[in-house]
Amino acid sequence: MNPFKLQAAGASMLAALLIGCATGAGDGGWTTLVDGTRGLENFNRVGEANWSAADDAIQASSGGKDPAYLVSKTPYKDFAMRVEFWASDDANSGVFVRCQDPAKINDESCYEANIFDQRPDPTYGTGAIVKVAKAPDPMPKAGGKWNTYEITARGDRLVLVLNGQKTVDVQDAKLASGPFALQWGRGTIKFRKVQVKAL
Repeated sequence: MNPFKLQAAGASMLAALLIGCATGAGDGGWTTLVDGTRGLENFNRVGEANWSAADDAIQASSGGKDPAYLVSKTPYKDFAMRVEFWASDDANSGVFVRCQDPAKINDESCYEANIFDQRPDPTYGTGAIVKVAKAPDPMPKAGGKWNTYEITARGDRLVLVLNGQKTVDVQDAKLASGPFALQWGRGTIKFRKVQVKAL
């Protein structure tokens, strides 16, 4: 191949790669909102926590007396999510989806995929959708290691998979659409990959 054509082809490929990184899309329809230390700009902060980009993750380990959140700037209706997270044994965290009010995040106005190994009542602890679908018995533990949540919301069906194990498959039509939120409530929580795909 002519070296000038080769150089032009290389430049075109590089441009396409850079555009893909800027949008965060292109991986089979997945949009990457957190990738290592990149992604804080994709969220609005609600509440007080020391969110920072460090150690190849977005993380928080302290805050105010109330939980704090990173809330997506985009609402989602039917979607799939992949969330890679690390939680300390004492962490109280979660991934809240289809939130009705982005300024007031809670387990009544959102579906909460819980991350809470030490919840006093483990019924809705890690692996559960709080107040909607109970955790398996025994409750899976997420503390002290990297984990992956796969969350699918399609119509009134909600499916939650933790580290390859389906923990929830339920129908609930209460909440149809809204942004999602990543929670810090207690302990240390780290998110190193968050991807969303509209269905």
